[in-house]
Amino acid sequence: MPGKCGGELPPIDPKDPCSPPEVGDALGRARPAGPAGGESGPSCGCGSSARPAGGPAAEALEWFGGMINRCTEYAEKGKREGRPVVGFMCEVTPRELILAAGGIPVLLCGGSARTAEEAEEVLPANLCPLIKSTFGYHLDRSNPLLEAADLLVGDTTCDGKKKMFELLAGDRPLYILEYPQKADDPDALDHWERELGKFKAELETRLGKEITKEGIREAIRLMNRERRLRRELASLMKADPPPLSGRQLLEMKSIVSCVPGDLAMYERALDLLRDAPAPAEHARRPRVLLTGVPMVHGAERVLEIIEDSGGIVVAQESCTGLKPLVEDVDEDAADPLRALAEKYFHMPCSVRTPNGRRMDLLRSLAKEYRVHCVIDLVWQACITYDVESALVKALCEEELGIPYLRILTDYSPSDSARIAVRVEALFETLRVPGHG
Repeated sequence: MPGKCGGELPPIDPKDPCSPPEVGDALGRARPAGPAGGESGPSCGCGSSARPAGGPAAEALEWFGGMINRCTEYAEKGKREGRPVVGFMCEVTPRELILAAGGIPVLLCGGSARTAEEAEEVLPANLCPLIKSTFGYHLDRSNPLLEAADLLVGDTTCDGKKKMFELLAGDRPLYILEYPQKADDPDALDHWERELGKFKAELETRLGKEITKEGIREAIRLMNRERRLRRELASLMKADPPPLSGRQLLEMKSIVSCVPGDLAMYERALDLLRDAPAPAEHARRPRVLLTGVPMVHGAERVLEIIEDSGGIVVAQESCTGLKPLVEDVDEDAADPLRALAEKYFHMPCSVRTPNGRRMDLLRSLAKEYRVHCVIDLVWQACITYDVESALVKALCEEELGIPYLRILTDYSPSDSARIAVRVEALFETLRVPGHG
């Protein structure tokens, strides 16, 4: 019998939120409109969606367009069956340990402008909108996945988040992972392995289940499968023209890891898109590498502006794009905990010093995806990414010879017209065959 989070996939059950729709059932069907304000559902309130599309991408976009409600149903069903919900807020948190403990790992970073504004009753107005939005859901209790969480996992990748976690811990169970800052220090890797060992022990105590080496290995295999499928989807964007828009690719992800229906839909999308002709409107557009802060569900506005302005985002380097997908965990390692530590230690987070791995990744993506320019997105008050922009700019303009644009914004749409003007001006400077 297949496990709850992977292995051999169960038969399709149209009443099960974990099961994908039957082949062809959603082709060409538009996603129902959400409540006023562009939010995706009455409970979570966080998300615009990729525009409805016909053709081979429609089935997958229909499936992932209902992701928030489906993930909520999946978590609620898991809780009824005795599985704990563990919320986390950064890609450096190893989902594998949560899965090995029988938990349901849920990414809880907020993407709503509404809750970001509400959080200003407590938090500084000039704070990162992702932090404010996440805390806003805590204040108004409107995110059922946050309310369902049996444990929250914080991290030390951001000073603003660290202090916000102190407020969350006032009435929610929370554990903090101390992520090391020195990227090339062997002692830092050893420290990180010890941190994961303490996290493993905490999960065992909190969730009441022993985490075995074989359990970790099975979770590693599942997460590697999910990473591989998402990598392969992203690789489709190397084509010229690509079969998807960048916004459509960003839509094809889930805030809950290793849901069998999602894995099946990733495979289905790859089967449909590998040999599919690209939409004519994707041709002769400036090919953009988008880097910088994560665009969590509901915060995709800048990507949409880029593509509405005539570009196409063929590579997304951020934490919601390729950054967490480029490296797998060694499935055959003698010590699976050490293997996990090595994978997540290599994440090119902007908190690392120095952060040469991010520059290496940008070099690689610029070449592989044959980009015409780089756009660097920075959320207001995200100090590490904002300072690192100087290094990214120098890399693009002085080494790679690629035009660069930095966009500093928050979740409010008030500056959308100004951003569009700047993006259009960038595209006017590019020499793209057939463009314009």
